[in-house]
Amino acid sequence: MIKNLYQRLSAVLLGLFLLIGLLYIVLTVYTTRLYFQEVNQKLNRILAQHLVSENILLKNGQVDNKALQNIFHMLMVVNPVIEVYLLDTKGTILSYSAPPGKVKRQSVSLDPVKRLLSGTSALPVLGDDPRDLHQEKIFSAAPIYRDGRLEGYLYIILGGEAFETEAEMLQGSYILRLSIWAVAGGLLFALLTALLLFSRMTRPLRQLAVYMENFRKGGFAEPPNLPAGLRDLPDDEIARISTIFMQMADRIADQIKGLREADGLRREFIANIAHDLRTPLTSLQGYLETLLMKLGRLTDDEQRNYLATAVKHSERLGKLVEALFELAKLDSPDVQVRPESFSLDELIQDILQKFRLAADQKHITLRMDIANNVPHVQADIGLAERVFENLLDNALRYTPAGGSIHIQAERDQDRVSVRVTDTGAGIAQDDIPHLFDRYYRRDRSRKNPNAGSGLGLIITKRILELHGSDLSVTSVVPGGTTFTFSLPISRTSP
Repeated sequence: MIKNLYQRLSAVLLGLFLLIGLLYIVLTVYTTRLYFQEVNQKLNRILAQHLVSENILLKNGQVDNKALQNIFHMLMVVNPVIEVYLLDTKGTILSYSAPPGKVKRQSVSLDPVKRLLSGTSALPVLGDDPRDLHQEKIFSAAPIYRDGRLEGYLYIILGGEAFETEAEMLQGSYILRLSIWAVAGGLLFALLTALLLFSRMTRPLRQLAVYMENFRKGGFAEPPNLPAGLRDLPDDEIARISTIFMQMADRIADQIKGLREADGLRREFIANIAHDLRTPLTSLQGYLETLLMKLGRLTDDEQRNYLATAVKHSERLGKLVEALFELAKLDSPDVQVRPESFSLDELIQDILQKFRLAADQKHITLRMDIANNVPHVQADIGLAERVFENLLDNALRYTPAGGSIHIQAERDQDRVSVRVTDTGAGIAQDDIPHLFDRYYRRDRSRKNPNAGSGLGLIITKRILELHGSDLSVTSVVPGGTTFTFSLPISRTSP
């Protein structure tokens, strides 16, 4: 099977030229035959009339054989292919010049004879061939009158048996053969020229196909470096294909590179999560095994201490697993946000009350500052509560004893702007752009020993994105960090 575009085009072009050549030959032979017939009939149209005027062929319905034989002899000398027939008034053949046994018709139709004699039909006019029951030939005819009365017709077949087929006609005509050879040569030259032009026109496309195939074999890693001949093409379809291919190749290569980088970060993320899961799990298992091995030899305080530590690691493990499930749920395309109108002031007070004990244990001050004109907001109250919990939990984790956490809210046009500020150690400027990247992991040596997995901030940002908001951060090292976001105002806000 032909797979190359140039070869397919060449095959189609060759077939087209062969078809055109065949049609031309058939048309040429056909029109040449008609032309020969027209010229021959036009030149010999009055031949029968001349013979009738010079000879008396019928006398009272009887054939004058002597006069007829003289005509036969004269015409055979002048043109041996001419055949002469003497007809009566109904077209019945009375006599003829053909050899015995050659004539197969008893009569011929007089309609073509009358049309030729009337001069109203275009030449050539074909009449019945007495030698063939199915063939017609050009002829010359003239009526035979005697004393003003029609006695019959002189019917002359001008072609005889010469050029019965197109092959015989082609073989017998030097000019026709020369014309056909000239046309064949012209078609061959045009074909070769067209193939050469096709080759030059499709060469950039073939080269581009090679570069595309090499790009595929290379795993789409590096975009091909096209030569100047493919980059500087005239403005046509191939040039546009080349330009689009280069744009697609660059984009695919960048995407492949990004996917590989993301895959590496994903692997690192999984490894970090596995480490975060293994640490409390190992500690939990260790304390439980110690309790089991020393069962009956530990004091009540030691047992309580071991169990408290095990519970602490169990809670940490549970929170991490819960965060992973929550993140997976928020990333699902089927996640649904159920917004409702609620008071942000009341929600913040409830959340601060929940964290009050933990803050007092670390000697951290919790403050809130809600402007008087802050209306109700329209959001999913459960997800909004999760946002504040994650931000406060993160602030408590990084704020040292004696510090403070401040929550502020104020109206900003059709939204309520919220800021959560702590006086913790702050975040390095290099880490801020990657703070919400789940695959990014800061150097553990720079982190708080009590730091979490970082999933809380990622979950918070995802929740705010579902509410059409963004989470921004500003930080000073040391000095503290401020997280800012906004929620839409409820239309039914009092």
